[in-house]
Amino acid sequence: MTPEPARRRYGLALLPIVIFAGLALVFWKGLSGDPSNLPSALIGKPVPEFALPAIENSNIPGLTSGDLKSGKISVVNIWASWCGPCRLEHPVLLELSKREDIRLVGINNKDKAENARRFLGTLGQPYAAIGADIDGRTTIDWGSYGVPETFIIDGKGIIRFKWIGPLSPEIMTGVFANEIEKAKQLVPVN
Repeated sequence: MTPEPARRRYGLALLPIVIFAGLALVFWKGLSGDPSNLPSALIGKPVPEFALPAIENSNIPGLTSGDLKSGKISVVNIWASWCGPCRLEHPVLLELSKREDIRLVGINNKDKAENARRFLGTLGQPYAAIGADIDGRTTIDWGSYGVPETFIIDGKGIIRFKWIGPLSPEIMTGVFANEIEKAKQLVPVN
């Protein structure tokens, strides 16, 4: 039979291990799962007001919130040259840019102009306009968790869908295509 003080010391010695295991479980559960399922408080709301300049020394126009209220469905892709997954999704964006029923635009997040230009020069330039969000403030206003993220905006400038993470061909022909069609039903496309 173990004396009472020895049992108490043994229990106190196990306490940090139990606490650590509990915290590890909570963090694992909170960080696991599909990041595209994270909710967005901006769905169904107007895009945040912003006016971003063009990428310095590029021939691509900048982007404003007013550009997203043109009557046409817009797809806004938040990206950066330093983002590995952005490179993976870029061929998908090149294909998406060929669609005539939407307008693909970008927000370049916390990037150096020369790096952004090199990225587009190497991989191709799919965007009708790109706003340079040098300090990341606009990206934060959009409720972005990181890059890449892609939003579907209806013709009146209302955010209808948000995809977190890189787009893939499967997502483009499945969920994303369905969400573009839903946005078209809400506001007739010009």
